Amino acid sequence: MKKNVLGLLMLTCSGVALAAPQVITVSRFEIGKDKWAFDREEIMLTCRPGHALYAINPSTLVQYPLNDVAEKQVASGKASGQPISIIQVNDPAKPGEKMSLDPFIARAEKLC
Repeated sequence: MKKNVLGLLMLTCSGVALAAPQVITVSRFEIGKDKWAFDREEIMLTCRPGHALYAINPSTLVQYPLNDVAEKQVASGKASGQPISIIQVNDPAKPGEKMSLDPFIARAEKLC
């Protein structure tokens, strides 16, 4: 009986671990200064259920939606978050525009 309970417990724990969203940390050094779009040195990226992509500030754990799905989740109250523009820097090559999020969206999509 103890073996069955222990086995069931281990199976349940492993299932939860597999269902948890993956999170990676990327840095300015890794992406490159010319493509770095944020006002901090590191950012975490994750893909949540429904293909919702988020950037996360590692020091505050505030989430920032990277795609429309994530923005809708935040707007509907299914997830908490702040607009990505809060931490996104201006593009020095294109005055009045923000740096592209494409490299970060591509990296986060690989986690889905």
